[in-house]
Amino acid sequence: MLDKSKFFFLGAALFSGVSFALYPIVVLKTRQQVSSTQISCFKMSFSIMRYEGLRGFYRGFGTSLMGTIPARALYMGALEVTKSSVDTATVSLGFSDTTAIAIASAAAGFSSAMAAQLVWTPIDVVSQRLMVQGCNNSNSCKGVALNVNSCRYRNGLDAFRKILYADGPRGLYRGFGISILTYAPSNAVWWASYSVAHKLIWGGFGCSMGKKNESGVVAGSGFRPDSKALVVVQGLSAAMASGVSALITMPLDTIKTRLQVLDGEENGIRKPLTILQTVRNLVKEGGFSACYRGLGPRWASMSMSATTMITTYEFLKRLSTKRQDSLTS
Repeated sequence: MLDKSKFFFLGAALFSGVSFALYPIVVLKTRQQVSSTQISCFKMSFSIMRYEGLRGFYRGFGTSLMGTIPARALYMGALEVTKSSVDTATVSLGFSDTTAIAIASAAAGFSSAMAAQLVWTPIDVVSQRLMVQGCNNSNSCKGVALNVNSCRYRNGLDAFRKILYADGPRGLYRGFGISILTYAPSNAVWWASYSVAHKLIWGGFGCSMGKKNESGVVAGSGFRPDSKALVVVQGLSAAMASGVSALITMPLDTIKTRLQVLDGEENGIRKPLTILQTVRNLVKEGGFSACYRGLGPRWASMSMSATTMITTYEFLKRLSTKRQDSLTS
């Protein structure tokens, strides 16, 4: 039995630390995605450090951190409930263990992403506006699209108020539809890929993914994986899944970011871009490859975040379950 309160509390604290460590990569990705030309990560990093200092890599971090706890709680809650329910249903329908795990993982990733986006979309809009705020008049942003929203924000709360005043609630949920189209399939692909990669890697060790007994031995194999082996396999599986997911969903993520950050102009009046206008602008700027600007930072961020997340997730599950078991014994 999982001690959910401990699971969520420890998870939120650990994932907040991970977010802090990886946030500079997210800033690089976002700035590359709104750039009208291809700029290398090294050149952009050097420019940000030179003209904005270390603070430039953490624009919008406070806002992002505030959304981490409720978003993670929704994400992990939906993940656990869906995974457990779908796994039971698919096994009862006669699917093999491998297929059942993949289906349950994909469904859990899809539903958890949809739940988390209720919180993450407004947080994304505000934090991304803050990330690129210096791009209108800073030498660190040469080549960045000129139609970056020109409104100046003092902090996340000020940005929230100004967006709400200018555009209403719709402004905070700009790009919500494509966020769902980006993150729900991305999470579904990630969890399905992770479960398959996890099984394949264990297969390479000659370890069956059968049921574990109470002592942790995999039934029928005689193999007792220690904690280091588990971490290595989980980390490799997460990195592989992140690569697959990043490649498949990168164009959608680039379109989403531009929708949330950039404005169009019609008869001298600024207004939100449509998806079609965003795609046309991207193709005009650099062809289909423009949709993959920021792929390197996104893949690195997803891999490191996912590796940490999945190892922490599995560790917390074991820790929380162990704790609950000791209370009932």
